[in-house]
Amino acid sequence: MSLGFLFRTLTRDLAKVSVCQPVRSLRTGDRLLAAEKALLMKLRKSTGYTFINCKKALEKFDNDIAQAESWLHEQAQKEGWTKANKLEGRKAKEGLIGLFIGNREAVMVEVNCETDFVARNEKFQQLVKDVAFATLAHHRKKGQSQTGYVKSVLAADELNKLSMAEGASLADQVALTIGRLGENMSVKRAVTVGIPAEWHIGSYVHGGVSGQAEVAMGRYGALVVFQGGKEGEQEVLGRKLGQHVVGEAPVSVGNMDDLPCGESETRLLPQTFLGDPSRTVAQFLQGQRARVLDFVRFQCGETVSEEEK
Repeated sequence: MSLGFLFRTLTRDLAKVSVCQPVRSLRTGDRLLAAEKALLMKLRKSTGYTFINCKKALEKFDNDIAQAESWLHEQAQKEGWTKANKLEGRKAKEGLIGLFIGNREAVMVEVNCETDFVARNEKFQQLVKDVAFATLAHHRKKGQSQTGYVKSVLAADELNKLSMAEGASLADQVALTIGRLGENMSVKRAVTVGIPAEWHIGSYVHGGVSGQAEVAMGRYGALVVFQGGKEGEQEVLGRKLGQHVVGEAPVSVGNMDDLPCGESETRLLPQTFLGDPSRTVAQFLQGQRARVLDFVRFQCGETVSEEEK
């Protein structure tokens, strides 16, 4: 075998080592990079935190996604409380009314933020849901031994102490959302009602948020408790009464035989009915063979008197 042949063979083998080996390394590196990117995307989607924070968490815990997620929540909670303390006192007059109707029960809540922009954010709307369902759970637990008509009004201090399904308090959840969105927020008030089998709950939300089916949300909301109504038409009747309460803002129910006192009428029954200006609400109800027993109206950002708390 000639020296020339050996030299050519050796050169060819060295070329394979120097060229092919890096290709395998690059492919391995690409796979690792793709796996890390997929993990990062998964953590981002499940938590909603920024890519930078998710990357930091994965690096800190050597790509252990469970530990990374737990750490992110802890950090966000700490940051949220810090921001909440800093932002306390800033006016939060925007926000949403959240309204849920269940089986012979209903809850309506008001949650505030600083801007309409944040009110349209999915994370803020999730907070409204959390408040609604925590309040509903409180109502169910409290009302187990009660029968008949049950109505409960909760102020901010009571609401903040309520627990969510995961065990955290609503105050913690508010702080977490503040940490995520960077605005002052507050849980302002809530009302729950429970009714006997023969009663009905009407509802209406104005300025609604699209895509929210489970908990209706908007700038205004109303619950109307009533009896009677034509069979099969109670839902439509309840909506019409709710629209009137939102639009005309009555303060009290009044009596069926009350006479209207003019444009400044604040009693529901003598008011001109919004759906038919030729009749009063009382006259409309007589035609429907129905009777209003109670109602609640929330307007986002309105001043709440001591009597209403």
